[in-house]
Amino acid sequence: MSPDFLRDLAQRVAPKALQHRETLHKNPEPSFQEFATMAYVVEVLSQLGVEHEAKVGGTGVVAYFHSKNTQRWIGLRCELDALPIQEETQASYQSTVPGWMHACGHDVHTAILLGVAEVLAQKTSELPCSVKLIFQPGEEQSPGGANHMIEAGVLQSPPLDFMVALHVYPELPVGFFGTRSGLYMASSDEIHLEIKGKGGHGALPKQCINPLNMASEIILHAQLLIDQFQPNDVPSVLTFGRIEALGATNVVPSTCSLKGTFRTLNEPWRAEFFEFFEDFLRKIERRYGGEIQLHRNAGYPFLYNDPQVTSWLENGLVNQFGAEAIVPLDYRMTAEDFAFYSHKIPVSFFRLGVGDPNRPQNYSVHHPKFDIHPGSVQKGIEAMLALVFQG
Repeated sequence: MSPDFLRDLAQRVAPKALQHRETLHKNPEPSFQEFATMAYVVEVLSQLGVEHEAKVGGTGVVAYFHSKNTQRWIGLRCELDALPIQEETQASYQSTVPGWMHACGHDVHTAILLGVAEVLAQKTSELPCSVKLIFQPGEEQSPGGANHMIEAGVLQSPPLDFMVALHVYPELPVGFFGTRSGLYMASSDEIHLEIKGKGGHGALPKQCINPLNMASEIILHAQLLIDQFQPNDVPSVLTFGRIEALGATNVVPSTCSLKGTFRTLNEPWRAEFFEFFEDFLRKIERRYGGEIQLHRNAGYPFLYNDPQVTSWLENGLVNQFGAEAIVPLDYRMTAEDFAFYSHKIPVSFFRLGVGDPNRPQNYSVHHPKFDIHPGSVQKGIEAMLALVFQG
């Protein structure tokens, strides 16, 4: 299909897709509790007469479009969940649920796939490949809804050849797309440390084992592990963002809690770091005479964009929008549970420009004032259609 024809198809369904987006935006739901969102997706698919399966991986939905032209299957994925953020956009479609907001654009992703579903329902006989639309729960919460979908068999029955997903990106203006081949996003591990010392009077420090001193040494010196041991050209981030100890000006507390995150783009080094970190903590225990308990919440792995799939994706986007609309991306130390799929089958994860060039400021995702240029919904539909009909 020609770029003009695909653009026309996207334009026809975009107004309805925008309505879907605003409805979903008003009614955000937490990870793995997207019951009303699932019901909404099911209702739209049913009205379109699309074959689908609900309650996949809990609150997920999978829609099926069978091509008569090939046995090849590709997957397009979106997410259903929202974030615990109080919205401050003052938009007419602002969240009606106190303390919850679609601040990461998952409502946009879902609306785009519902728009794609409307087109595919009309053009199934012309599909060059079969398509699964995957509406996934729980992207924002570890262990990640991708795991639930994989366990439910979404990559099988029939097996997918590869998967694609887009994500809103306010750093790019509407009409632009960001791509990257190879390593793209980092793994994510939460670090929870419980540090036990010996409390007492602040004026008598020699009679105490101050857990705050132990925590301070961890914060100041753990980075040396990365500097000393990380492999060359492997980016890593270690950040501590929370420390809590209930002492006073003249009271040394008995315990201290320290929390942070470790991120990298290399799985062997990810495992090695925690071996070095354990040894580092034991040395601090011996030096101070205290005790440190490490609880690691292993999060998402790194995200790897398959070069062949990414080349195919970039070709489809260039054919539809022109080479000037495609922007190369650097790697990111943020995490994304689409990474789980990338360790099972070939995938490519790209960025959809949603920035409004006429706004004085486009707020980032996870911000209470985050919003999108409404034209980006049409561009997202158009991009996905360009990929599907490229075959």
